[in-house]
Amino acid sequence: MEPGSDDFLPPPECPVFEPSWAEFRDPLGYIAKIRPIAEKSGICKIRPPADWQPPFAVEVDNFRFTPRIQRLNELEAQTRVKLNYLDQIAKFWEIQGSSLKIPNVERRILDLYSLSKIVVEEGGYEAICKDRRWARVAQRLNYPPGKNIGSLLRSHYERIVYPYEMYQSGANLVQCNTRPFDNEEKDKEYKPHSIPLRQSVQPSKFNSYGRRAKRLQPDIESYVCRMCSRGDEDDKLLLCDGCDDNYHIFCLLPPLPEIPKGVWRCPKCVMAECKRPPEAFGFEQATREYTLQSFGEMADSFKADYFNMPVHMVPTELVEKEFWRLVNSIEEDVTVEYGADIHSKEFGSGFPVSDSKRHLTPEEEEYATSGWNLNVMPVLEQSVLCHINADISGMKVPWLYVGMVFSAFCWHIEDHWSYSINYLHWGEPKTWYGVPSLAAEHLEEVMKKLTPELFDSQPDLLHQLVTLMNPNTLMSHGVPVVRTNQCAGEFVITFPRAYHSGFNQGYNFAEAVNFCTADWLPAGRQCIEHYRRLRRYCVFSHEELICKMAACPEKLDLNLAAAVHKEMFIMVQEERRLRKALLEKGITEAEREAFELLPDDERQCIKCKTTCFLSALACYDCPDGLVCLSHINDLCKCSSSRQYLRYRYTLDELPAMLHKLKVRAESFDTWANKVRVALEVEDGRKRSLEELRALESEARERRFPNSELLQRLKNCLSEAEACVSRALGLVSGQEAGPHRMTGLQMTLAELRAFLDQMNNLPCAMHQIGDVKGILEQVEAYQAEACEALASLPSSPGLLQSLLERGRQLGVEVPEAQQLQRQVEQAQWLDEVKRTLAPSARRGTLAVMRGLLVAGASVAPSPAVDKAQAELQELLTIAERWEEKAHLCLEARQKHPPATLEAIIHEAENIPVHLPNIQALKEALAKARAWIADVDEIQNGDHYPCLDDLEGLVAVGRDLPVGLEELRQLELQVLTAHSWREKASKTFLKKNSCYTLLEVLCPCADAGSDSTKRSRWMEKELGLYKSDTELLGLSAQDLRDPGSVIVAFKEGEQKEKEGILQLRRTNSTKPSPLASSTTASSATSICVCGQVPAGVGALQCDLCQDWFHGRCVSVPRLLSSPRPSPTPSPLLAWWEWDTKFLCPLCMRSRRPRLETILALLVALQRLPVRLPEGEALQCLTERAISWQGRARQALASEDVTALLGRLAELRQRLQAEPRPEEPPTYPSAPASDPLREGSGKDMPKVQGLLENGDSMTSPEKVAPGEGSDLELLSSLLPRLTGPVLELPEATRAPLEELMLEGDLLEVTLDENQSIWQLLQAGQPPDVERIRTLLELEKAERHGSRARGRALERRRRRKADRGGEGDDPAREELEPKRVRSSGPEAEEAQEEEELEEETGGEGPPPPLPTTDSPSTQENGLEPALGASSGSSGPFPTLTPRLHVPCPQQPPQQQL
Repeated sequence: MEPGSDDFLPPPECPVFEPSWAEFRDPLGYIAKIRPIAEKSGICKIRPPADWQPPFAVEVDNFRFTPRIQRLNELEAQTRVKLNYLDQIAKFWEIQGSSLKIPNVERRILDLYSLSKIVVEEGGYEAICKDRRWARVAQRLNYPPGKNIGSLLRSHYERIVYPYEMYQSGANLVQCNTRPFDNEEKDKEYKPHSIPLRQSVQPSKFNSYGRRAKRLQPDIESYVCRMCSRGDEDDKLLLCDGCDDNYHIFCLLPPLPEIPKGVWRCPKCVMAECKRPPEAFGFEQATREYTLQSFGEMADSFKADYFNMPVHMVPTELVEKEFWRLVNSIEEDVTVEYGADIHSKEFGSGFPVSDSKRHLTPEEEEYATSGWNLNVMPVLEQSVLCHINADISGMKVPWLYVGMVFSAFCWHIEDHWSYSINYLHWGEPKTWYGVPSLAAEHLEEVMKKLTPELFDSQPDLLHQLVTLMNPNTLMSHGVPVVRTNQCAGEFVITFPRAYHSGFNQGYNFAEAVNFCTADWLPAGRQCIEHYRRLRRYCVFSHEELICKMAACPEKLDLNLAAAVHKEMFIMVQEERRLRKALLEKGITEAEREAFELLPDDERQCIKCKTTCFLSALACYDCPDGLVCLSHINDLCKCSSSRQYLRYRYTLDELPAMLHKLKVRAESFDTWANKVRVALEVEDGRKRSLEELRALESEARERRFPNSELLQRLKNCLSEAEACVSRALGLVSGQEAGPHRMTGLQMTLAELRAFLDQMNNLPCAMHQIGDVKGILEQVEAYQAEACEALASLPSSPGLLQSLLERGRQLGVEVPEAQQLQRQVEQAQWLDEVKRTLAPSARRGTLAVMRGLLVAGASVAPSPAVDKAQAELQELLTIAERWEEKAHLCLEARQKHPPATLEAIIHEAENIPVHLPNIQALKEALAKARAWIADVDEIQNGDHYPCLDDLEGLVAVGRDLPVGLEELRQLELQVLTAHSWREKASKTFLKKNSCYTLLEVLCPCADAGSDSTKRSRWMEKELGLYKSDTELLGLSAQDLRDPGSVIVAFKEGEQKEKEGILQLRRTNSTKPSPLASSTTASSATSICVCGQVPAGVGALQCDLCQDWFHGRCVSVPRLLSSPRPSPTPSPLLAWWEWDTKFLCPLCMRSRRPRLETILALLVALQRLPVRLPEGEALQCLTERAISWQGRARQALASEDVTALLGRLAELRQRLQAEPRPEEPPTYPSAPASDPLREGSGKDMPKVQGLLENGDSMTSPEKVAPGEGSDLELLSSLLPRLTGPVLELPEATRAPLEELMLEGDLLEVTLDENQSIWQLLQAGQPPDVERIRTLLELEKAERHGSRARGRALERRRRRKADRGGEGDDPAREELEPKRVRSSGPEAEEAQEEEELEEETGGEGPPPPLPTTDSPSTQENGLEPALGASSGSSGPFPTLTPRLHVPCPQQPPQQQL
């Protein structure tokens, strides 16, 4: 799609109106209101109020229609003329046996019609050639000068146009070659005629190559040449394929050199065919039937494809320019379809219609009766068409229009020059062009002038709605044109005889109808005369319409009656003249005829096609026709005596009808005169309300127009009725007295004005006397009030009584306001006096301020000024003290109690209630109570509890008083918290789920495995209550040391009994290590929630329950905590650390007794009591008691003998040769104790932790170090036992001591000594040792992987130039920091690695549960020399990684 070179210039916009709701309710009245402006443009647009949105009532599924086909370039008049010319010239050459080929000149098709027309205008072909004016012809065709275009145009004219023009003029074609297209070389600059076959051109009856040219047959002697009348040389004789005439080829002008091929026509047939007039142009119907949906899909698809963009994005300006380009184009043939003139009676209107077919909703009912509904507007009371009974399609019954882009409606005016209104229900806009009625004839003249060929064949072409002309062309010839875009929901109105046309911007649905108002009647009469001249049929009889309205004048609107009377008068005068002419012709016969009962085609004038009604001339001998009285000479050739008049009314009946119209039209004047006399009181008599209402009712019943006089009457009635109502209200208000409604009183001036208003009204009202009586009462009261005000100060009672009387009058008197102010002044002074009285209750600041505000509005006087001064002074002082108290309450720097007390004492003298002073007083009372509480708690028999001190501190901080004791209490609380934090670090493991108090107290519910386990899990999740509650201690009990001690002792006994019960319960559970176990309901459950089974399960030595080795902290076999210069042999298995306590039994770090004693010493210095301190004292006493009993047992003769035998056995094992030697550790020093004792290479002891744990860095483990676990594994078959025989009398006390010692959350050396002695007295637990070895192997494998990851991390840091490689930095660090740097750096790197890996790496190693100095004070005195040897291979057991999420890592102090 390429736009044309000549851009379309849009005409100016037409007027657009937006009526208000009040204007919109009267459609024809509003149209009459805007007519003076709108009819100057011919069309206008009306936008309804935004809320007026009628529902679309068409049944979409049943709506089917067949559209019209429109070829755009055939719509425009000038383009159609050109196309007709091309059809004729193409037909001419087709008859000649050639096809028309239109040449291109300067890259555009040569306009043959314009070329022919310009040649004629310039004087003809010979004149132009003679004067050599072909360059001027090229210039007039808008070709550029130069390039020898004139010669080229001459050549084209001679070859194509000139032969056709000669045939048209009838001249001989002697000088012309009638077959210019046989030469292929000359055809190169031409292109075939591609103009599509159009309606106006019928398909040719001749086929160019349908049959060969005929020659004369030898046996036909009668054929002779039409030119020379001879029949010789029959081989040169041609037979015309059209008329069968014969011509010699040499007799033709010009002669033919040979017999032509194909079809041949003689010159006579060519002339006849070319001069045949074209058929009348009209739209053809499409062959396809559409629904709204299918048509919309086709229309949207066409527009989107044509413009190559979504339909809603195409600008209206672009569519408009493209439409007029296509309309003016000869080459482009765009065809669209338009669903026009669809009858709404058959397919249903787009507006809701009140009929019996379907039930309407209330909303639809409202739109169905609206005057803007196009089904209602033509038959409104003010409309003329409502008096026509027939449903005239398109005029009284709306037509529907379904459009698509480019579908158009051509220039036309409405039938009978009526109004039209178009409503666009939905869809894309419709573009309109309009010409006012004043320019209608000018438009017709321009179109006839520019396209005379069309009007010669169709004189009423503009009435066929098939012709467009570019608005720019019309405007260039002086025709005023306006335009508008009608959007969905908008109306477009065309006025009488206003030409209009337009096209659709896209898919839409519109509805249109005609209507006629009273002002149309003169235009309708002129239209009938215009139709008579054009001999066009009428849609209805104008005379019949006038007479029908005149027959019932009382039903007419007054304006319509006046207009009909005027038209009727003209019509009667014309009828008198015509009938007189008939009499003068000698026609005297007449008969009455009811023309309205005849079909229209039986009462049409055979001359002018006018529909007759008043009269017509007929003939007895020629009954098939009649004429109107304007064409009495055109009826027939019969004698006048045989002709007769057919009339509807006599000349006497017509004036009677005219008189009735006059009475109806003039009835308004009679009524208006009576109203004028009544309103002006011209006769001196005021009319009553009933008489005025009767006049108003008469106007309503006789439907008089809403004139100024009627409006004055209505206003007078409204005013009189309002006065009566007001007067009645005034009288009833006086009767109601003080109970009447307030706010309805009128002033004295208003009362006087009201009385004047009633007197001035042209209406007699008996309520005037009542109003006069009220006025007299008010004036008397006014005089009395003035007297009272003049004698001030008067008694307040007298003033109040006057006020009450004034209120009962119902009228506001100016003096009443002064009385009210005097009363208010007295009341205010009394209120101030009561407030400031010494005996009165203290008022608030708000009361004081309110009095001051109220005092400003009372009447001024010296007493008022004095009272205001006193109030202001008191308020200023009170606000100053209130502000001072507020500062004391809000200040950061708190004031001592003495200062606050002084402020309060000073403020007590002010007779005003001060909230801040009261708050300060309350705060001071609380501070004194707080000081008393502090004194009481500090001077008690016991140290105060921490909870009490914390409560006092919290209260003291909230008080706005400076307290010296508060700082001392805060220091005591801080010291107590510091001690508690230190004790927590000593006892609690990292991330422990227990509190310090819970760890220090005995576990009173240890007897229930399920309860203990569930509570341990609840502690992990933060759901469990403290052990102090389990001990039965309340908050008050914790304050009594005696209660704590008693509860602790009872808890010890319960703990011991509970663990024994738990051991008995757990011992009945099946062992996970057994090959086959019987089904039992009592099954061990690990801390992970699963049942431990198979290899890897460990049994707690205290509670006897089973756990996964990977889920808990496990001991390291060779981590004997006792240092000794001589290592013990590997076969001293009873010294191996195989003791395992589960996390449910071992709840804390279990610090050494010396550490606990240091905490107790610090506790003694605290002036505060803590529950944890009481519990720690009880725990310490329990531990010391147990230690004494344990030492006593170890010092007995039997136990001492057993310990001696163990020492001897250890020495023998040390002296035995080893069958296998472990690999030599390459870096072991020569003085290694293991190498000295055994004579073999052994792994080197890397070092001990503070608690005896080995510090084995994973990255430092030598490749051969893994053989220590292999060595231990190889020794397992050689382990034998028991090595001691423990009598039951000895074993039982030791086992009981061992049980009690394991319950203690304290590390004691005696516990380890008893453990080793009991181990030696029983066989070695090979399964446990094997399990521990497997766990160590798995952990070591993970440690090595961890070490490699850390090494890679170190290398990356070294590559990045880490700070650790800086020698100068190392020199600046202290020696202690540098010496511990690798370990600290390693630990930090391990933490960073865990963060990087997201916790996926091996978990941190867990230390063993034993203390490093277990045997220092235990076995050393008992074993003598043997006690100096330490456990071998302290570095063989790296820290175990425990993956169980419920078990927190345990750390030793």
